[in-house]
Amino acid sequence: MASIAGVFRRPTHPAGVWGWITTVDHKKIGALYGVTAFFFFMVGGLEALVMRIQLARAGQDVVSPEVFSQLFTMHALTMIFLGVMPLSAAFFNLIVPLMIGARDVAFPRLNAFSYWLFLFGAIVLQSGWLLGGSPNTGWFAYAPLTSNSFSPGNGMEFYIVGLGVLGISSVAAALNFIVTIINMRAPGMTLMRMPVFIWMTLITSFLLITAFPVITVGLIELYFDRTFGMNFFNAAAGGDVVLWQHLFWFFGHPEVYILILPAMGIVSEVLPTFSRKPLFGYEVVVLSGIIIGFMGWAVWSHHMFTVGLGPIANSVFALTTMFIAIPTGVKIFNWIATMWGGSISFKTPLLFSVGFIAMFIIGGLSGVMHSIAPSDAQQQDTYFVVAHIHYVLFGGSLFAIFSGIYYWFPKATGRMLDDRIGQVNFWLTMIGFNLAFFPMHFLGLDGMPRRQYTYSSDMGWDIWNFVSTIGGLILGVAVLVFLFNFFLSLRKGEIAGNDPWDGRTLEWSISSPPPEYNFATIPTVHGRDAFWEEKYGHGGKVPAGVSPEEGHQGGIHMPSPSYLPLIASLGLSIAAYGLIYSFAVSVVGAVIALAAIYGWALEPAAEPAGRES
Repeated sequence: MASIAGVFRRPTHPAGVWGWITTVDHKKIGALYGVTAFFFFMVGGLEALVMRIQLARAGQDVVSPEVFSQLFTMHALTMIFLGVMPLSAAFFNLIVPLMIGARDVAFPRLNAFSYWLFLFGAIVLQSGWLLGGSPNTGWFAYAPLTSNSFSPGNGMEFYIVGLGVLGISSVAAALNFIVTIINMRAPGMTLMRMPVFIWMTLITSFLLITAFPVITVGLIELYFDRTFGMNFFNAAAGGDVVLWQHLFWFFGHPEVYILILPAMGIVSEVLPTFSRKPLFGYEVVVLSGIIIGFMGWAVWSHHMFTVGLGPIANSVFALTTMFIAIPTGVKIFNWIATMWGGSISFKTPLLFSVGFIAMFIIGGLSGVMHSIAPSDAQQQDTYFVVAHIHYVLFGGSLFAIFSGIYYWFPKATGRMLDDRIGQVNFWLTMIGFNLAFFPMHFLGLDGMPRRQYTYSSDMGWDIWNFVSTIGGLILGVAVLVFLFNFFLSLRKGEIAGNDPWDGRTLEWSISSPPPEYNFATIPTVHGRDAFWEEKYGHGGKVPAGVSPEEGHQGGIHMPSPSYLPLIASLGLSIAAYGLIYSFAVSVVGAVIALAAIYGWALEPAAEPAGRES
């Protein structure tokens, strides 16, 4: 057995590209997540710009109706599953172990596996652009549009297997972070001393492991319908098209909170730091996040008010939708109270967090309008709904993600992003965002359907569509400004130091960027804002770490790099392609994945005391 295990032994510290391919370091994996997700965020943005150019004037013919249908489907899938979710995962990887005083996540190789599976799942989902056509039914893929009769070709197969692979990645990562947060917190960090970002990560992880199995069931049934002629969603043969809607939205509404809760966690860390005050009502903010996590399961049918569920069901889901606005509103009041009377420093991270609050309030108000079933019947499938979801997910999640990037960039890289360019980035984003999406409220109230390929000038929609397109182009410029800032700062940015913001939490107590092992001495926590407790003497001292030489003298053991998570992910992705083209290919992929997992089970650590995953 020892000889077999020796085959899988990897170099302890590979360098260069091989070092990134074999890494199990949570910080490197977070960087991989962030770069990959931002690339796909730009892909989704380009898809949106093509649609906006198509709609800028009446009667345009920039793309065909079929390509437009594929664009609006892939734009949503790309932004949600390949953009916002993995950008949140990038923060989970980079920050969670540092915030809780741990040296890594609980299962480092599983962490690497989740990244590579995300990358390959993204490639599978995007493959349709090169292999004959992408899905064209909208991201929610309502039956019977997904049947072979209405969606010939392999577009829906890319949807099914792509989301299936991405779901495995998300569940693997979520289980890892649940175990990490529950078992690996520094001594003294009780649950009610955890930073709010850690709480939101924990709640999000539980939502992931409970929501994705639901959509997986729906995807399997859809695959069986299309491949084997089964009739789960074929009404003519006794199936039920509404069954898909229930399965999808039972997953889909918790998914909204999977996207927004990490953003709320980021804002809850940024605001106290730049207001020089502890978070107002910490316990209430945490409780409201837990309540949102539970209530997110009780509102899914507000997406189905026009399906015909009946007045009782519509009334119940209207009420639950109104009630879920309460814990969200509580968070907003707590954030405002945190800033009230504070010594506020208007740096770029704070601007994006304040922008998040303002835009999310607008999105939340239109969401409450949707909770009123008669009102929703008029707004259903119009651009009013498009405006709402973008104010929640772009004005919400992405504003907060930019806030987090500006806030933690110095910790991850050791350099500061330029604040003047950052403020230009913020104002371009704010102006472009509101120009792009606020006019959609007017278009929706004026009856413009979403997924509209073209329109006549007689409808009176020209001016607001043109304004919206200008806003989209400004957003594109804002992203280019951010990229310029990012690469300039990465090369020539001001040296950050360990604690450039006078931070509150443990990640600011160690060097920037952190050493591979994070903490030479595991800190002991004596208060909620642990690093403030150390600096200002309101509690016990938290060790701030020592030099790398001293740390290694302490006998720190880290898990060895491994290529096997990559091979296992590749095998599963080959198996996924086989489900589209040939079951024999699936068998080959499954064998590769099983062989890699077998080797993974035998793979030794770099040192006898190292941690296995």
